[in-house]
Amino acid sequence: MTSADILVIGGGIAGASAAYELAATAKVILLERESHCGYHATGRSAASFTENYGTATVRRLAVAGRSFLENPPTDFAEHPLVRPRGMITIARADQTEALEAELARAQPFVPSMRRMDAAEALRLVPVLRPDYLAAAIFEPDSRDIDVHGLHQGYLRALKARGGIIVTEAEVEAIERQSERWSVRTRAGGFTGAKLVNAAGAWADEIADKAGARPLGLTPKRRTAFTIDPPAGAAIADWPLVNDVGAEFYFKPDAGQLLVSPADAEPSPPTDAQADEYELALGIDRLERATSIPVRRVNRKWAGLRTFAGDGNPVVGEDTRLPGFFWLAGQGGYGVKTAPALSRIIAALIQTGRMPAEAIDRGLTAAELSPGRFPALVEPTELKENL
Repeated sequence: MTSADILVIGGGIAGASAAYELAATAKVILLERESHCGYHATGRSAASFTENYGTATVRRLAVAGRSFLENPPTDFAEHPLVRPRGMITIARADQTEALEAELARAQPFVPSMRRMDAAEALRLVPVLRPDYLAAAIFEPDSRDIDVHGLHQGYLRALKARGGIIVTEAEVEAIERQSERWSVRTRAGGFTGAKLVNAAGAWADEIADKAGARPLGLTPKRRTAFTIDPPAGAAIADWPLVNDVGAEFYFKPDAGQLLVSPADAEPSPPTDAQADEYELALGIDRLERATSIPVRRVNRKWAGLRTFAGDGNPVVGEDTRLPGFFWLAGQGGYGVKTAPALSRIIAALIQTGRMPAEAIDRGLTAAELSPGRFPALVEPTELKENL
């Protein structure tokens, strides 16, 4: 058995960022089931930072983490982690009331949000159809995130702090003995006084192995694809274009256009693949809203976005299992909330309290706690020595 103070299960952005923060004061081992960290949701992100997306809790988390993304620690990353992009949320004539409601919901979190008339939106994104676009709102401070740079920065800095990363370490069994967690994996055995469950779509399965009550987390598939831009179009400075009804979005991506039908189909934990029906739906919606002819799909993929019942992340110590901490249910917001959530979970483990910077943003332990959910599912195997 390899011993540490804290074991973190899951090497995506959540686990990597948490392990980095925890390694400042503790010996940490990060366990990843795949051959490299970030294979699933993190590696398939749309790479967008917006403070106007998600529940009120998610928006506050994004606001709280912005300073880290804009000013990371010295030597954390070789290049800036964010760059300007901006986001236009568009509406058809039948969606204008929804657009006004979205603006009213957004401005308390993002005061720079403003209305944008159709003519201005068309100047920024000339391919939008004038007969489709009735109104728009603009988030000028939305950014692109260098997801790879952020994730790798956390992993490098974790190792610099003495943390250990073990890949191909799929968890086979978890036991609690003498106030320590024992985790058996395909890469060997590990023990720690505390265990962080940052396993993404597999978080309920990890909880079940540990003897905790799964919380009914729901992985949902999100399909995306890239296409060639219109011939001769200068797309580099286009903002992300999002439909107010969450029916599709598109943005420039390495010289191509990244498009998604914004699907959210429940799925078991798996290596998600692009759905052909959703691809066709995304193409149809894009062609209805723009003059872009889709002649071929260059690349397609899907990822799982895992949600708790109320849409907020689950962060904190399990109410029934001392030393078992949840860091799950980030939905599609895991990358942009990682800076704030990693500091929150580290503070909860180290001090039992929320960090001051989170409290200052109006965040509470109660709205993130796994204790906010009733017991939904019994573990399949009762553990001894709890």
